[in-house]
Amino acid sequence: MVDFTRRKLLSTSAAAALGASVSGVSAAAAQTNDDPATTGAPSVNGSLKRFSTTALGAEVTGPFVFDDGLLLYSLQHPSRDNAEPFDTAGIGYFSGFQFEFDGTNEDFEELSTPTTNDEQARIRGSDGQFEFIAQERDQINGGDEQLGVVQTPDGRNIDREEFNGTQYAAPGFNPDCNQFVPTEGDGEGYLFTNWENSPGNVTRIPISRDDDGEVVADLENAQNLANTDPMRELGGTRINCYGDRSPWGTMLSSEEHYGHTRVSLTATVSDIEAKGTGKGIRAANDFWNRPNPNGIQAAVNDYYENGWYIQGYWNIVGVEFLAYYLGADPVDQGDDGNTIEPIGDVYPNPYRYGYHIDFREPTADTPQPVKYYVMGRAAWESPDVQHDRKTVYSCSDGDSKGIYKFVADRPIDSYDDPMDVAGTLYAPLLTNSEAAAKNSPAEVALEIEWLELGTASNREVESWITDYDGITQTDYLETHTDEWTAGDEVTDAVLEAADRTVVESGNRDYITDEEILEWADQYEANGPDSVDEALRRVPFLETRAAAKEIGASIEFNKAEGVDSEDGATPGEYVYFGISEFNGDLSNDAGDARMERVDGGVVYRAELEPDYNVSTLDPVIVGPDGSDPADVADDALVNVDNVYVMQDGRVLCCEDADQFGRSYSNDCLYVYDPEDERGRGDGQSKQSDRSTAESDQRAGEPPYDNLNDRVAESSLSAEEKSMFDELAAMNRDEL
Repeated sequence: MVDFTRRKLLSTSAAAALGASVSGVSAAAAQTNDDPATTGAPSVNGSLKRFSTTALGAEVTGPFVFDDGLLLYSLQHPSRDNAEPFDTAGIGYFSGFQFEFDGTNEDFEELSTPTTNDEQARIRGSDGQFEFIAQERDQINGGDEQLGVVQTPDGRNIDREEFNGTQYAAPGFNPDCNQFVPTEGDGEGYLFTNWENSPGNVTRIPISRDDDGEVVADLENAQNLANTDPMRELGGTRINCYGDRSPWGTMLSSEEHYGHTRVSLTATVSDIEAKGTGKGIRAANDFWNRPNPNGIQAAVNDYYENGWYIQGYWNIVGVEFLAYYLGADPVDQGDDGNTIEPIGDVYPNPYRYGYHIDFREPTADTPQPVKYYVMGRAAWESPDVQHDRKTVYSCSDGDSKGIYKFVADRPIDSYDDPMDVAGTLYAPLLTNSEAAAKNSPAEVALEIEWLELGTASNREVESWITDYDGITQTDYLETHTDEWTAGDEVTDAVLEAADRTVVESGNRDYITDEEILEWADQYEANGPDSVDEALRRVPFLETRAAAKEIGASIEFNKAEGVDSEDGATPGEYVYFGISEFNGDLSNDAGDARMERVDGGVVYRAELEPDYNVSTLDPVIVGPDGSDPADVADDALVNVDNVYVMQDGRVLCCEDADQFGRSYSNDCLYVYDPEDERGRGDGQSKQSDRSTAESDQRAGEPPYDNLNDRVAESSLSAEEKSMFDELAAMNRDEL
């Protein structure tokens, strides 16, 4: 069978159009009835119970459970064909239902599968009624803005009604992570919500409870934080996906910057050196400042007899709109796409995107955002900060990506200035690959060692990033072709000459291939702490490429979710959601080489005394792609976010392909580990968390503990054309 990851262009084109991390398995790519069944697919170590199904076209994402058990989540990119109000994205909660935190799934009856058009076109819950708190483009901030819509410095909405060109998802269409920061008990405070768009956005909505316990949103005083001065000074964000609430009571938002990829799939920079060309290998990051960046996929298919998948190219759609957010003068773009007229005044620095953002002072008039550059640059789905406040586990979404660890020198919130946070970044190495090879993921745990990539402070990494400020699309042409000078017309021939140079030798405007290879040579010879000062930046700005060069296992396919119970201590668990166990996890290119499970796997890892994890045990295994409805209907398919409640149960959200299911809606399942260590002590955790939240009311850390997340009908005509074009491409070459 042809390698799955090289045959998923159909699905990734849909992801670009929606601006969301939709599942990558298309019907043509999934396991077929000719494939042998994978032992233990599906299976659950514990019990799994369906609580909710979302509306058609949407994925289940952004769950948050309040201390009284009230459940909230986002309706992200629903089909516009759904009946109102489920044709419009938004955030809502299940009125009339609360989890009891007793450590079992006996507090609700399992929800049936959706069988009618009405059931499929709305959000359903086992108990309670889904009520919206807010929906896309609601009037907010005194009526001057719309919920989820980013503006230029002069107040123009950045959308395709205002500007020509391409855009990564319709503004307001992709609400994702939700985190609540209380100010008065558990009922009053601020709801922070990620918006998975580019330019990216995080909103803050004041919410409270009425006398009946219903949630009330104060949209008059809600904010698009992207439109505040501190966020614009930071350079804004891209594709704010999932996140978490930090132990010090702030919103952590993760940038899912798929466009960070320098080489495609399991290729390395060393492969470019060995071949003497980047043809067949180069990925999106090298084309970031190209005029019409995401046009590079069609270009290489034109230039070369055998094109290849420019991994992440669809994610650099609409970078021009990010430039407009920063104040660039709009260039002449076509009605249906971008022209090749370059932006030469203000252009985003690629190394400023792909990080975790901490919104310090979350209850102030204007929260103060800081990016944790020192934690590495990737397509972050989410972080999980441990109880020691130093150890952070993060998942990078997409094909052939990694799970990473960062360990700060001291508790992160103990630094007076978060720019001074210092620590060490690590990448994973699978050490039991021979034992795991060709076995089922249900039967073999993954053993991991952590390879040190480098040590730095947040301020140091930011200083390295500034070296690439001011580079624009005109630089792409001036640097990579002698056929053009500023002011000349940009012709197709000029752009092709520049593109071919970049394919062969890399983008010379940014970190070069030679720098990455030299860093790797010095790393091997002397260790991570003894590389030249000028090369220390490499693992922090080119995290994936650097990790590959030293042999890390960068092969996880859509590492989506990571979470642990608040306050989890050694002996308790961190959960990891791997949306698809296929591609480079199941072929001979990676280290694992296990049997494929298109439905994905949820792992849990026991925290060791130093908050390290080294063994990932499978606890939920999804179905094979070929499994029929009587198997797939009730199985967890393509897990996305995982959310550990305070009694140890885990909310498992789907971003699913239909496979053999009788319905195409995504589900929210509740996993009960059914063992005391997996569950933890719900009562004591509840007490501990209530005390901690009391200390966090004003957004201040509790200093006494310092040591201690495609509906085709929603696509535009242009996006459908892209969809059809990619579907017709010669996948065998990819």
